Amino acid sequence: MSDGGVIGELARGLAARRGVISAWVTVNDAAVADALAREPFDAVTLDLQHGDVDFVGATRAIVAVALAGKPTIVRVPVGDFALASRLADAGAAAVIAPMIDDAESARRFAEFMKFPPLGRRSWGPRAAAALSGLAGADYLNGADAMTLAIAMIETREALDALDAILATPGIDGLFVGPYDLSVALHRGAFIDPDSAEVDAALTRVVARAAAHGKFAGVFCPDGARAKRALARGFAFCTAANDLDLMRAGARRELAAAR
Repeated sequence: MSDGGVIGELARGLAARRGVISAWVTVNDAAVADALAREPFDAVTLDLQHGDVDFVGATRAIVAVALAGKPTIVRVPVGDFALASRLADAGAAAVIAPMIDDAESARRFAEFMKFPPLGRRSWGPRAAAALSGLAGADYLNGADAMTLAIAMIETREALDALDAILATPGIDGLFVGPYDLSVALHRGAFIDPDSAEVDAALTRVVARAAAHGKFAGVFCPDGARAKRALARGFAFCTAANDLDLMRAGARRELAAAR
């Protein structure tokens, strides 16, 4: 039996606590995801919430990233759990669902990500089976362990419900959005993802995830913050996004030219 191919690689890396570092893609062109997948990132994350990526673009990017030997993570729009299920069918190794504030929203998300009896995911792994190297009953029996449901923590309510969210069957881990969390913790007064309040929340998320035997991830805008996040116990983080990388490269070369 296959070990899950590129889809299973993400779950294997997290289980081995290798420190998964992902690129973040907002541009709706598979060539961008493909280019970043061929760099030493462990995974590529597609942003369907705030980025330009749509469903068709995501399905093409998932295949391109898989051809580079990497797993794809996707972030869906708020509450779009049906899309999460479709992207799992398309071969996403994990789905991040934003604004999971309580056990009920966590349960509804997990239902779309996991097959019965754990959830209610409908059968139709049109690309996922091929990318996992599994078929039929083998895919059915292995999918829940390799296709990860990640609840995004971005609000005061989510922090208050951490244990309930983590205890929800089918939720594999957490992913902190420090910018939205900053807005929430400071009641909309300002954005400061490096504030003491956010820092304390990050420590709490890592500790509670570990207590439940699950992993925690966090959005990081650059490699320096990613390094610090991994050192404090986060198992998964981003290190750069496509547009920032392009802008930084353009500025560097223009400065050299002028």
